[in-house]
Amino acid sequence: MKSKFITLLLLVLLAKFSYAQPYLLRNEQEIFSFSTANGKRVVLAKDRSDAYIIYRFGTKSKVEFEFPAKTKESWKQFKYSFDIRGGGTMNEGLDLNYIYFENKGYQYVIYDNYIAADKRSYVGIYVINLKNNHTTDIKGLYSTRKGTMSDFRDNGLLQIGDQIFD
Repeated sequence: MKSKFITLLLLVLLAKFSYAQPYLLRNEQEIFSFSTANGKRVVLAKDRSDAYIIYRFGTKSKVEFEFPAKTKESWKQFKYSFDIRGGGTMNEGLDLNYIYFENKGYQYVIYDNYIAADKRSYVGIYVINLKNNHTTDIKGLYSTRKGTMSDFRDNGLLQIGDQIFD
């Protein structure tokens, strides 16, 4: 009886973990990621051979949103924009970085910003309803930030946009 219970318990645990979609597949490399204040995870990844780029959002046990399909055309669905002003606090220096895309009437803006005047770094996602322009700011925990967006300034993988969101 005890061994049947242990076997059943192991099968339940195995089933639970086998159905959870990972944030990164074996062929993928993390570009940028962070956790949100409400326990979600944001991951921007790419295929190691640059075959596609993908955005994932969700919990440890479930990816709730993945965009777009894993094709070479995925690169055309994202844009990168940035603004840099040196000079530190006296010149109100800043380093603003955004990767954004549109899906089903919403614009998603992943941000990674530094404002010298406040000596503040912050990450998150703006979700903008394109019909009424309402913006939801999903704040990230900066201490969980991994990777960088600034490589897109000159690597030619994403189209450079001109939108600044702050």
